[in-house]
Amino acid sequence: MAKNVGILAVDIYFPPTCIQQEALEAHDGASKGKYTIGLGQDCMAFCTEVEDVISMSLTVVTSLLEKYGIDPKQIGRLEVGSETVIDKSKSIKTFLMQIFEKSGNTDIEGVDSTNACYGGTAALFNCVNWVESTSWDGRYGLVVCTDSAVYAEGPARPTGGAAAIAFLIGPDAPISFESRFRGSHMAHVYDFYKPNLASEYPVVDGKLSQTCYLMAVDSCYKHFCNKYEKLEGKQFSLCDAEYFVFHSPYNKLVQKSFARLLFNDFLRNASSIDEVAKEKLGPFAALSGDESYQSRDLEKVTQQLAKSLYDAKVQPTTLLPKQVGNMYTASLYAAFASLIHNKHSTLAGQRVVMFSYGSGLTATMFSLRFSEGQHPFSLSNIAAVMDVAGKLESRHEYPPERFVETMKLMEHRYGAKDFVTSKDISLLSPGTYYLTEVDTMYRRFYTKKAGDTTTGAPCENGAVVNGH
Repeated sequence: MAKNVGILAVDIYFPPTCIQQEALEAHDGASKGKYTIGLGQDCMAFCTEVEDVISMSLTVVTSLLEKYGIDPKQIGRLEVGSETVIDKSKSIKTFLMQIFEKSGNTDIEGVDSTNACYGGTAALFNCVNWVESTSWDGRYGLVVCTDSAVYAEGPARPTGGAAAIAFLIGPDAPISFESRFRGSHMAHVYDFYKPNLASEYPVVDGKLSQTCYLMAVDSCYKHFCNKYEKLEGKQFSLCDAEYFVFHSPYNKLVQKSFARLLFNDFLRNASSIDEVAKEKLGPFAALSGDESYQSRDLEKVTQQLAKSLYDAKVQPTTLLPKQVGNMYTASLYAAFASLIHNKHSTLAGQRVVMFSYGSGLTATMFSLRFSEGQHPFSLSNIAAVMDVAGKLESRHEYPPERFVETMKLMEHRYGAKDFVTSKDISLLSPGTYYLTEVDTMYRRFYTKKAGDTTTGAPCENGAVVNGH
């Protein structure tokens, strides 16, 4: 059986096009600080007409294989998590097979997993479970989380974003799973859903969605703690993990969620709660679950009490979610990438607790352990390969008018056929894949921007994509 199964390698891609939330606030006539302070967001990435979830996936997978020196023949399972529907039948995974067919490797298990923002976690668990199982054939697993989150004009629009992240899964990993401690919460709720297949935009009940998220945080933490205590023979509290990473629709919800964990520790009389916290939280002890979700006073007090812990245990995870926006399936893992970027030199030996949420609803809390690893599968090399700071610095800011124009074009193009894109790839880095056309039979064609020495994947029509 494989030991210390987990994440060996990571790479992330997000579009070079973005808009400042402050500029969007002013353009929308929103009160100053509504998006930046109210939501806690700084900037938002978005796809133009030449990029989509497939092009981002092709880019990030090719990049990961090249930068870590992985032969495509070494991949035995490929799973994709996404809620961005390109086709109701054909998986995004099949598009990625173009990379592997070129090397003669068609023996790769796995397809797409879909349930709002949770699909990436389902894909990740599938790959980890495969490597840990008797079905494992000794090769690596590969997981891709890819989404473009867009909303109709209105209050939800600033909670969009776009990215793709890829993980290489195998044994003896520098980021290993503590699989025994997973706690899940699943229920039937209409908080956010996409029933209209003619539109990319979701139906959202914002207030319900926030309550469902916090309720799932409570439930998953309870199950997680129970499993930990049963297996370890001691109580779990916020002190037992160095970092907490949350799925981040917007940063303000992350702040509220971590504060809920503190309130849970208070209700469980855990060691993380000092006398001052006990005194301040005492008046809220008798609240029912529903009452506690609606109490502004409780929210305020818990966030104040949790602030120093939040700054130490959560703030280092918030860079990409605040700068790129809500990336749906990639959101939790972009927060995780932020942690590696910020703290890679001090993570060895530490535990991180992850909370994944997908509307509708599905949620899991799970934990990972860091170790030094060995090159190229080391935390320092993962941070270097991701180059988070470089990617953020090289972005191009769109003025609000151009952003709105782009959204209108994308809305018009959604589900359309028989069009050719502008092929304006001036902002894309060399090696980035992009959409060139959708033909009369809805077949999508991608190519790769020239400028590097590698050859790309064959195109849908069999021509080799190498930038020419």
